[in-house]
Amino acid sequence: PLDGEVRIGSNTKTFVAVVIMKMVEEGKVKLDEPVETYLPGLIKGQGVDGKKITVRQLLQHTSGLPEYIDESAVDYFGTRNDYVSPRDLLDTALARPAQFAPGAKFAYTNTNYIVLGLLAERVGKRPIAEQIETKIVKPLGLKHTYMPGPGEKTLRGKHPRGYHTRDNKPGKLEDITDLNPSMAWTAGAMVSTPSELNKFAQSIHDGTLLRQSSIAEMKKGVSVPEIGGEYGLGIYSQKLSCGVAWGHGGAIPGYQTVNAVGPDGAAAVIATTAMPQTNAKEAAAEAGGKTLGVQALDKALCGK
Repeated sequence: PLDGEVRIGSNTKTFVAVVIMKMVEEGKVKLDEPVETYLPGLIKGQGVDGKKITVRQLLQHTSGLPEYIDESAVDYFGTRNDYVSPRDLLDTALARPAQFAPGAKFAYTNTNYIVLGLLAERVGKRPIAEQIETKIVKPLGLKHTYMPGPGEKTLRGKHPRGYHTRDNKPGKLEDITDLNPSMAWTAGAMVSTPSELNKFAQSIHDGTLLRQSSIAEMKKGVSVPEIGGEYGLGIYSQKLSCGVAWGHGGAIPGYQTVNAVGPDGAAAVIATTAMPQTNAKEAAAEAGGKTLGVQALDKALCGK
């Protein structure tokens, strides 16, 4: 269907980042405060100390926290019906050693946003799904954007089918539309439509949702050569042929989304019904330095 619902994977992180930034504006959270302040005694492990990791480092993927999921080794078809709690995800991560000292470098790590989800629930005293609803979805008038409930496997509205391969590599695609996304939670479980993702992305930058000071903080990034730009606080920049665009991307079995707001404020979303690693052409494009999704964004936003 035109503009159907899709799983947006790591675009979820941008929604979580906006919730955190609204808490910063309300004076409930400080970006450079240790995580320990908000989640006392929770973030600890081999080389991991919540007293030394800041909220900003979580948002920016510079915390050094270990990753909880090895996406290449997961049996998505075997676990598609399984519910996993956020605390179980965190426990899996913290059983592993830290990747590096906090602030030492950048490493895109889903665990960071699981911790931010727990932090938002502790500080906001409400479920993260409800906070996203009240702080973002309702103010923007979105009708098809939501965090699935515990155990919720089917998409609520009209949607394209999503496909994946058994070994997470290019090959025979099989339907994996119905899936329990709890293993992604605040790192990647949300659902939206391309048009609503566009509206959300634009609302971050035009002052609808956040103050200009918050937008400026979100754009303070660390250089990430592999994306050809900088990763800020839940958004990253990409150099397109017509200038710098800000957005995010997301992949979860069955779907991939790439979105950006161009230099003139126009927005575009590219949505596909399979993850990049199941497509040989996409893998080749990624190896060449520019994914097919980014090439399509460039054409949509820059007309080239």
